Amino acid sequence: MAAPRKHQPQRSCIVTRQTLPREELLRFVLSPAGEVVFDLKAALPGRGAWLLPDRQVIEQAVQRRAFNRAFKAQAKVADDLPEQVEQQLRQAALSTLSLARKAGEAVAGFEKVREALRGQEVAVLLEAKDGARDGREKILRLLRAVQADVPLLMSFDSAELGLAFGRERVIHAAMKPGGLARKLLQHARKLQGVAGDAPPVDAPAQEWTGTHDE
Repeated sequence: MAAPRKHQPQRSCIVTRQTLPREELLRFVLSPAGEVVFDLKAALPGRGAWLLPDRQVIEQAVQRRAFNRAFKAQAKVADDLPEQVEQQLRQAALSTLSLARKAGEAVAGFEKVREALRGQEVAVLLEAKDGARDGREKILRLLRAVQADVPLLMSFDSAELGLAFGRERVIHAAMKPGGLARKLLQHARKLQGVAGDAPPVDAPAQEWTGTHDE
């Protein structure tokens, strides 16, 4: 008998009023100076205001002064709040990937990724958005061949992936199943909404046609 699913606390977006599990939303708090601060880990003290991870929603919250209503106070909002949120989510995702590499739960390079795919040891596939299409297609063809339902991330360029692996550049990378892979996907889903990355994180890589090339 399957174990009962753990209850997930729900929160409502202050702009759309949509209610979702709190882990799928962005939390903001008011600093002692009255400034709106993005709470990446949703752990800072004080009253929280929650938003969908969507750039337009964040912009609407600023334009409509939704933070003032949520905090019942005059809230100071930085002009570049959407950019701050995007940057923090990007850094959190890359830091998680770096931790996975140090823990032996992430590999980089065409051959190592191919070996991991053949062994059905991939939970997340990462391809540099500035990588060549032909190399990407080779990886995707192999993925289709092994019929693995693996999400594809193309949110980072080769220099960013390289930094996570302690190299100059990385084009192909993969993460093994585990808690760090789940954490990376959580950050990546939010980042995709705020930055508008393509393809969508939850689109299985084997179904992606590879038409997006930068």
